[in-house]
Amino acid sequence: MAGGFWTRFLVPPGLWLLALFALPIGLTLALSFGYVDEFGRAAYDSPVAPGALDNYADAFDPIYLPSLVRSVTYALATTAICLAIGYPIAYYIARFGGRRKYLLIGLLVLPFFVNYLVRTYAWVALLADEGLVNNFLIDVGLTDQGIQMINTPWAVIGGLVYGYLIFMILPVFASLERMDPAVIEAGKDLYGNKLQTFLHVTLPQTKQGIMAGSVLVFLPSVGDFVSATLLGGPDTFMVGNLISDQFFAANNWPFGAALTVIMMVFLTVWMIGYLRAAARETKPAL
Repeated sequence: MAGGFWTRFLVPPGLWLLALFALPIGLTLALSFGYVDEFGRAAYDSPVAPGALDNYADAFDPIYLPSLVRSVTYALATTAICLAIGYPIAYYIARFGGRRKYLLIGLLVLPFFVNYLVRTYAWVALLADEGLVNNFLIDVGLTDQGIQMINTPWAVIGGLVYGYLIFMILPVFASLERMDPAVIEAGKDLYGNKLQTFLHVTLPQTKQGIMAGSVLVFLPSVGDFVSATLLGGPDTFMVGNLISDQFFAANNWPFGAALTVIMMVFLTVWMIGYLRAAARETKPAL
Protein backbone atom coordinates (compact mmCIF):
# COMPACT_ATOMS: atom_id res chain seq x y z
CA MET A 1 0.00 0.00 0.00
CA ALA A 2 2.75 2.42 0.96
CA GLY A 3 4.72 1.54 -2.17
CA GLY A 4 1.69 2.31 -4.36
CA PHE A 5 1.24 5.67 -2.64
CA TRP A 6 4.81 6.72 -3.27
CA THR A 7 4.62 5.49 -6.85
CA ARG A 8 1.61 7.75 -7.48
CA PHE A 9 3.28 10.53 -5.53
CA LEU A 10 6.34 10.41 -7.82
CA VAL A 11 4.35 10.63 -11.06
CA PRO A 12 3.99 14.47 -11.13
CA PRO A 13 7.70 15.21 -10.48
CA GLY A 14 8.61 12.44 -12.92
CA LEU A 15 6.51 14.04 -15.64
CA TRP A 16 7.98 17.44 -14.75
CA LEU A 17 11.53 16.10 -15.15
CA LEU A 18 10.59 14.42 -18.43
CA ALA A 19 9.04 17.57 -19.87
CA LEU A 20 11.56 20.14 -18.65
CA PHE A 21 14.79 18.14 -18.41
CA ALA A 22 14.91 14.93 -20.44
CA LEU A 23 12.96 16.24 -23.44
CA PRO A 24 15.05 19.43 -23.95
CA ILE A 25 18.27 17.43 -23.62
CA GLY A 26 16.98 14.94 -26.18
CA LEU A 27 16.09 17.74 -28.59
CA THR A 28 19.50 19.34 -28.09
CA LEU A 29 21.24 16.04 -28.74
CA ALA A 30 19.20 15.44 -31.90
CA LEU A 31 19.83 18.98 -33.14
CA SER A 32 23.58 18.59 -32.61
CA PHE A 33 23.67 16.11 -35.52
CA GLY A 34 21.84 18.52 -37.81
CA TYR A 35 22.89 21.19 -40.28
CA VAL A 36 21.86 24.62 -41.52
CA ASP A 37 19.95 24.44 -44.80
CA GLU A 38 20.14 26.90 -47.67
CA PHE A 39 17.49 29.08 -46.04
CA GLY A 40 19.51 29.40 -42.82
CA ARG A 41 17.22 27.09 -40.87
CA ALA A 42 18.35 24.32 -38.56
CA ALA A 43 17.55 20.90 -40.00
CA TYR A 44 17.82 17.53 -38.27
CA ASP A 45 19.96 14.75 -39.68
CA SER A 46 20.48 11.15 -38.63
CA PRO A 47 23.45 10.50 -36.34
CA VAL A 48 24.70 7.89 -38.83
CA ALA A 49 24.30 10.13 -41.88
CA PRO A 50 27.46 11.35 -43.65
CA GLY A 51 28.70 14.53 -42.04
CA ALA A 52 26.45 14.17 -38.98
CA LEU A 53 29.47 14.47 -36.68
CA ASP A 54 30.88 17.55 -38.41
CA ASN A 55 29.56 19.83 -35.68
CA TYR A 56 31.47 17.88 -33.05
CA ALA A 57 34.61 17.93 -35.16
CA ASP A 58 34.27 21.69 -35.63
CA ALA A 59 33.97 22.16 -31.85
CA PHE A 60 37.59 21.07 -31.47
CA ASP A 61 38.82 23.29 -34.29
CA PRO A 62 41.82 25.42 -33.21
CA ILE A 63 39.61 28.49 -33.64
CA TYR A 64 37.22 27.41 -30.87
CA LEU A 65 39.54 25.36 -28.68
CA PRO A 66 40.91 28.40 -26.79
CA SER A 67 37.40 29.23 -25.54
CA LEU A 68 37.00 25.72 -24.16
CA VAL A 69 40.40 25.78 -22.47
CA ARG A 70 39.81 29.32 -21.19
CA SER A 71 36.51 28.28 -19.62
CA VAL A 72 38.11 25.42 -17.69
CA THR A 73 41.05 27.61 -16.66
CA TYR A 74 38.83 30.43 -15.41
CA ALA A 75 36.58 27.96 -13.58
CA LEU A 76 39.54 26.30 -11.85
CA ALA A 77 40.97 29.69 -10.86
CA THR A 78 37.55 30.76 -9.57
CA THR A 79 37.25 27.56 -7.52
CA ALA A 80 40.72 28.00 -6.01
CA ILE A 81 40.13 31.65 -5.11
CA CYS A 82 36.69 30.90 -3.67
CA LEU A 83 38.27 28.20 -1.50
CA ALA A 84 41.05 30.54 -0.35
CA ILE A 85 38.53 33.25 0.58
CA GLY A 86 35.56 31.15 1.61
CA TYR A 87 37.26 28.65 3.92
CA PRO A 88 38.57 31.25 6.41
CA ILE A 89 35.19 33.01 6.43
CA ALA A 90 33.33 29.75 7.05
CA TYR A 91 35.88 28.70 9.68
CA TYR A 92 35.62 31.96 11.59
CA ILE A 93 31.82 31.94 11.59
CA ALA A 94 31.58 28.27 12.59
CA ARG A 95 34.22 28.43 15.32
CA PHE A 96 33.85 31.95 16.68
CA GLY A 97 30.45 33.15 15.51
CA GLY A 98 28.71 31.97 18.65
CA ARG A 99 25.02 32.73 18.79
CA ARG A 100 25.39 35.14 15.87
CA LYS A 101 26.74 32.57 13.42
CA TYR A 102 23.44 32.07 11.60
CA LEU A 103 22.90 35.82 11.48
CA LEU A 104 26.32 36.20 9.86
CA ILE A 105 25.52 33.47 7.34
CA GLY A 106 22.24 35.22 6.59
CA LEU A 107 24.05 38.50 5.97
CA LEU A 108 26.40 36.73 3.56
CA VAL A 109 23.52 35.14 1.68
CA LEU A 110 21.43 38.33 1.55
CA PRO A 111 23.24 40.00 -1.42
CA PHE A 112 22.72 36.86 -3.49
CA PHE A 113 18.97 37.43 -3.48
CA VAL A 114 19.72 40.20 -5.98
CA ASN A 115 19.76 39.04 -9.59
CA TYR A 116 23.18 37.87 -10.79
CA LEU A 117 22.99 40.16 -13.83
CA VAL A 118 22.32 43.22 -11.66
CA ARG A 119 25.22 42.37 -9.34
CA THR A 120 27.55 41.98 -12.31
CA TYR A 121 26.48 45.38 -13.67
CA ALA A 122 27.49 46.80 -10.30
CA TRP A 123 31.00 45.45 -10.90
CA VAL A 124 31.00 47.17 -14.30
CA ALA A 125 30.26 50.47 -12.55
CA LEU A 126 33.10 49.82 -10.12
CA LEU A 127 35.79 48.67 -12.57
CA ALA A 128 35.05 50.75 -15.68
CA ASP A 129 37.72 53.10 -17.01
CA GLU A 130 35.81 56.01 -15.47
CA GLY A 131 34.26 53.95 -12.72
CA LEU A 132 34.26 54.41 -8.98
CA VAL A 133 37.55 52.61 -8.34
CA ASN A 134 39.53 54.53 -10.97
CA ASN A 135 38.02 57.86 -9.89
CA PHE A 136 39.02 57.10 -6.30
CA LEU A 137 42.60 56.22 -7.31
CA ILE A 138 42.89 59.46 -9.27
CA ASP A 139 41.37 61.54 -6.47
CA VAL A 140 43.85 60.25 -3.87
CA GLY A 141 46.76 60.74 -6.27
CA LEU A 142 47.78 57.11 -6.69
CA THR A 143 47.59 57.39 -10.49
CA ASP A 144 47.24 60.15 -13.06
CA GLN A 145 44.98 58.19 -15.35
CA GLY A 146 42.60 55.29 -15.00
CA ILE A 147 43.90 51.73 -14.82
CA GLN A 148 42.32 49.29 -17.25
CA MET A 149 40.49 46.75 -15.12
CA ILE A 150 37.58 45.91 -17.38
CA ASN A 151 38.12 43.61 -20.39
CA THR A 152 40.78 41.63 -18.55
CA PRO A 153 40.87 38.00 -17.39
CA TRP A 154 41.14 39.16 -13.79
CA ALA A 155 37.91 41.13 -14.08
CA VAL A 156 36.10 38.07 -15.42
CA ILE A 157 37.51 35.80 -12.71
CA GLY A 158 36.71 38.43 -10.08
CA GLY A 159 33.11 38.55 -11.29
CA LEU A 160 32.89 34.76 -11.17
CA VAL A 161 34.34 34.67 -7.65
CA TYR A 162 31.85 37.25 -6.46
CA GLY A 163 28.99 35.43 -8.15
CA TYR A 164 29.71 31.97 -6.74
CA LEU A 165 31.64 32.54 -3.50
CA ILE A 166 28.62 31.73 -1.34
CA PHE A 167 28.44 28.23 -2.88
CA MET A 168 31.84 27.53 -1.34
CA ILE A 169 31.14 29.10 2.04
CA LEU A 170 27.90 27.24 2.79
CA PRO A 171 29.13 23.62 2.33
CA VAL A 172 32.36 24.32 4.20
CA PHE A 173 30.43 25.99 7.01
CA ALA A 174 28.08 23.00 7.20
CA SER A 175 31.00 20.55 7.46
CA LEU A 176 32.67 22.68 10.15
CA GLU A 177 29.38 22.99 12.01
CA ARG A 178 29.06 19.19 12.14
CA MET A 179 32.53 18.77 13.62
CA ASP A 180 32.78 17.79 17.25
CA PRO A 181 34.89 20.47 19.02
CA ALA A 182 36.28 17.69 21.21
CA VAL A 183 38.17 16.37 18.17
CA ILE A 184 40.07 19.65 17.86
CA GLU A 185 40.76 19.70 21.59
CA ALA A 186 42.08 16.15 21.34
CA GLY A 187 44.51 17.28 18.65
CA LYS A 188 45.76 20.04 20.92
CA ASP A 189 46.08 17.59 23.82
CA LEU A 190 48.41 15.50 21.65
CA TYR A 191 50.82 18.44 21.63
CA GLY A 192 49.89 19.64 18.17
CA ASN A 193 50.24 23.35 17.49
CA LYS A 194 47.48 25.31 15.75
CA LEU A 195 48.78 24.64 12.25
CA GLN A 196 49.31 20.92 12.86
CA THR A 197 45.89 20.58 14.44
CA PHE A 198 44.30 22.33 11.46
CA LEU A 199 46.16 20.26 8.84
CA HIS A 200 45.73 16.87 10.52
CA VAL A 201 42.38 17.26 12.27
CA THR A 202 40.19 20.07 10.94
CA LEU A 203 41.08 19.92 7.24
CA PRO A 204 40.46 16.16 6.81
CA GLN A 205 37.17 16.46 8.68
CA THR A 206 35.96 19.16 6.27
CA LYS A 207 37.09 17.48 3.06
CA GLN A 208 33.49 16.67 2.10
CA GLY A 209 32.51 20.31 2.40
CA ILE A 210 35.50 21.39 0.31
CA MET A 211 34.66 18.88 -2.40
CA ALA A 212 30.99 19.85 -2.46
CA GLY A 213 31.84 23.57 -2.56
CA SER A 214 34.37 23.02 -5.36
CA VAL A 215 31.78 21.25 -7.48
CA LEU A 216 29.10 23.87 -6.78
CA VAL A 217 31.50 26.63 -7.85
CA PHE A 218 33.20 24.89 -10.77
CA LEU A 219 30.11 23.61 -12.59
CA PRO A 220 28.30 26.95 -13.06
CA SER A 221 31.58 28.82 -13.61
CA VAL A 222 32.43 26.74 -16.68
CA GLY A 223 29.15 27.57 -18.39
CA ASP A 224 28.90 31.19 -17.24
CA PHE A 225 28.78 33.85 -19.92
CA VAL A 226 27.47 36.93 -18.07
CA SER A 227 30.79 37.82 -16.42
CA ALA A 228 32.76 37.37 -19.64
CA THR A 229 30.22 39.45 -21.59
CA LEU A 230 30.05 42.38 -19.17
CA LEU A 231 33.50 42.34 -17.58
CA GLY A 232 35.58 40.88 -20.40
CA GLY A 233 36.10 41.22 -24.12
CA PRO A 234 36.64 39.02 -27.18
CA ASP A 235 39.93 37.74 -25.74
CA THR A 236 38.24 36.55 -22.54
CA PHE A 237 35.11 34.94 -23.98
CA MET A 238 34.22 31.54 -22.56
CA VAL A 239 32.36 28.57 -23.99
CA GLY A 240 29.06 29.98 -22.72
CA ASN A 241 29.61 33.08 -24.88
CA LEU A 242 30.46 30.87 -27.84
CA ILE A 243 27.26 28.86 -27.41
CA SER A 244 25.17 32.02 -27.00
CA ASP A 245 26.65 33.53 -30.15
CA GLN A 246 25.88 30.40 -32.18
CA PHE A 247 22.22 30.50 -31.19
CA PHE A 248 21.54 34.25 -31.28
CA ALA A 249 24.15 35.80 -33.59
CA ALA A 250 25.46 33.22 -36.07
CA ASN A 251 22.08 31.41 -36.22
CA ASN A 252 23.95 28.09 -36.28
CA TRP A 253 21.82 26.12 -33.86
CA PRO A 254 23.26 22.67 -34.69
CA PHE A 255 26.80 23.78 -33.87
CA GLY A 256 25.60 25.52 -30.70
CA ALA A 257 23.79 22.31 -29.73
CA ALA A 258 26.96 20.27 -30.30
CA LEU A 259 28.93 22.64 -28.07
CA THR A 260 26.22 22.32 -25.43
CA VAL A 261 26.36 18.51 -25.54
CA ILE A 262 30.15 18.54 -25.23
CA MET A 263 29.94 20.82 -22.21
CA MET A 264 27.24 18.66 -20.62
CA VAL A 265 29.33 15.52 -21.11
CA PHE A 266 32.37 17.21 -19.58
CA LEU A 267 30.39 18.42 -16.58
CA THR A 268 28.76 15.00 -16.17
CA VAL A 269 32.16 13.31 -16.06
CA TRP A 270 33.30 15.89 -13.48
CA MET A 271 30.18 15.25 -11.40
CA ILE A 272 30.57 11.48 -11.56
CA GLY A 273 34.18 11.85 -10.44
CA TYR A 274 33.02 13.93 -7.47
CA LEU A 275 30.30 11.42 -6.52
CA ARG A 276 32.74 8.53 -6.67
CA ALA A 277 35.27 10.42 -4.55
CA ALA A 278 32.54 11.39 -2.07
CA ALA A 279 31.38 7.77 -1.86
CA ARG A 280 34.92 6.62 -1.08
CA GLU A 281 35.23 9.25 1.64
CA THR A 282 31.99 8.24 3.32
CA LYS A 283 32.54 4.49 2.99
CA PRO A 284 33.25 3.05 6.44
CA ALA A 285 36.64 1.47 6.92
CA LEU A 286 36.61 -2.29 7.35
